[in-house]
Amino acid sequence: MPIRSFSKALLWVLAVTAIAIATRPFTRHQAQMAVARAPAVYITHGGGPFPVIGGPGHAKLSAFLKSYASSLPVLPKGLLVVSAHWEEPQATVTSGAQPPLIYDYYGFPPESYELKYPAPGSPQLADRVCSLLKVAGMACRKDGQRGWDHGTFIPLMLMYPEAKVPVVQLSLLSSLDPREHIRLGEALAPLRDEGVVIIGSGSSFHNVPALFAAMKGDSSALDRSESFDDWLQHVCTDPSLSYEKRAELLSAWRQAPEAAYAHPRAEHLLPLHVALGAGKGEVGKLLFADLAMGVHCNSVQWG
Repeated sequence: MPIRSFSKALLWVLAVTAIAIATRPFTRHQAQMAVARAPAVYITHGGGPFPVIGGPGHAKLSAFLKSYASSLPVLPKGLLVVSAHWEEPQATVTSGAQPPLIYDYYGFPPESYELKYPAPGSPQLADRVCSLLKVAGMACRKDGQRGWDHGTFIPLMLMYPEAKVPVVQLSLLSSLDPREHIRLGEALAPLRDEGVVIIGSGSSFHNVPALFAAMKGDSSALDRSESFDDWLQHVCTDPSLSYEKRAELLSAWRQAPEAAYAHPRAEHLLPLHVALGAGKGEVGKLLFADLAMGVHCNSVQWG
């Protein structure tokens, strides 16, 4: 065969091979990676700045938060944090490009008020959040001046210490209606397909006088916290429950064992409802279940 003809034949074979490789079906691993969603997670964020500065009763919780990012296959494109420490009549998102920090805790060591978390904000993600909520028939407002409270920056200092991932904080609704917070999560679920991790930041137990008593060795606080914690784990992670049943039980959470003791007010539990809604159709996975601040606490992830 002449050299010129051979060269053409070789190029043809190489071209066909390249097309075959490019168009062959994904392997199972590739397919999973192609459709992988960012998770929705509910975390216990601890007492004030203690997870970061090493306060009593926080060692295991801090270790969990530090390990979180390594459990995900890829770095998120954004973080949407629903903090227990911000309530508004309608859903409100931080929309500044570089939000300041709000040191909304009191009586802690001086270094607690010098902590920094210079991650960027994301006006684009704030726009997307409001767009999704409005499509779902829910009002949304952007606040370009509001900063991040400790429900956002304290856990993120441990979870993403490099402060490179853009962050937007979303308020709770001042109605504290559990069903409406589940709706919030359902409306925001598409963000997960866009690489945004939805973080509900609160505490699965938040009775401050009881926490102080537990840290002083009050065993009754420990026992009573376990009753509510067991119920919460069951509702979030039992595969026999449908999503509708989980939503029903969490909407009526005050009927749970020791509910009023665990949460005299709902604000630290409701970020869980948002995470549940964003994880619609999935079974929660228990990430953390241990003692924190002397009581039983947990963190759960969907996806």
